[in-house]
Amino acid sequence: MAETKKGIDVEKLGESFGGFANNAAQAVLGASHKVADIATMSRDAIVQAVDQNENGEIDIEDIIILGLRTPGIQINRSDFLQKELFRNYPQEIIDDAIAYSPAHAHIPLEEINKIADEVIQFERNCVSGISAALGAPGGFAMVATIPADIAQYYGYMLRATQKLLYLYGFPEIDTTEKNHQFDSAMMNTLIICLGTMYGAAGANNALKAMAHALANGVEKKLLKTALTKGTVYPIVKQVASWFGKKMTKEVFAGFFKKAIPVVGGAIGGSITYMTFKPCCDKLKATLQDTLLSNPDHYIADKETTIIIHAMQKDADEPEVK
Repeated sequence: MAETKKGIDVEKLGESFGGFANNAAQAVLGASHKVADIATMSRDAIVQAVDQNENGEIDIEDIIILGLRTPGIQINRSDFLQKELFRNYPQEIIDDAIAYSPAHAHIPLEEINKIADEVIQFERNCVSGISAALGAPGGFAMVATIPADIAQYYGYMLRATQKLLYLYGFPEIDTTEKNHQFDSAMMNTLIICLGTMYGAAGANNALKAMAHALANGVEKKLLKTALTKGTVYPIVKQVASWFGKKMTKEVFAGFFKKAIPVVGGAIGGSITYMTFKPCCDKLKATLQDTLLSNPDHYIADKETTIIIHAMQKDADEPEVK
């Protein structure tokens, strides 16, 4: 399986570590220092495989890049809305929803919530089955599948994220890769969404403020500025820093769990099944209560109001050329 230098060369990792997989048990029983050497080698290999932005660390950008490079993860907004709405609505309403948003097309929020629940359940079933399959072998040779495991789990979480964004009024986000790079505003939007899913401080308020700005017709260029160097950017950095610590701990905890042969795929799959839905439900709860998805939305929290006012100030300031 050929990959670019930033891709996941699972086959190469498998060749590197599969050779001593059969000797792992003897190493565990015979010499603890040899086990430590194997673990160190495995850590280095995992960092190298996961570090997609090549900054020497495991961070949330790496996880998003791994996810988006997984086949089938990128969602086309028009195709998705067409598929979800055609059973119950005439084409003119669907066209309105695609051109603007489901809320603009007067599709009831209750109906959107129902579709969102179906989306979450579908993606949950998909990722849980894959997690079980990837977790089945056990042993030190599993180091070769850890990047694939991560890519699949967060890839399906990104699938659910895109679908939920589109159901609740967000425009198409550009998930295409150009010259081995993804758009920075798109990347930061997904960081905010994942932060909301995991309850990272500030992410929920930032997402609501972004929805408010879009509902008020803010230009895409101005929203991108807010995401990459303006009002929302410090929140992105804060969420990314929180995720960096979480990702590193999660990746290596996953390795040592998989290094124990008795831990099988059924356990991994059930854990994934339990953790996936609560994260998606948190994102859904935020998206269904914004000015973009609900015209009667009332901003009750002070933090979101502060971000909205700051974004408006950024938009009112003349652009420096």
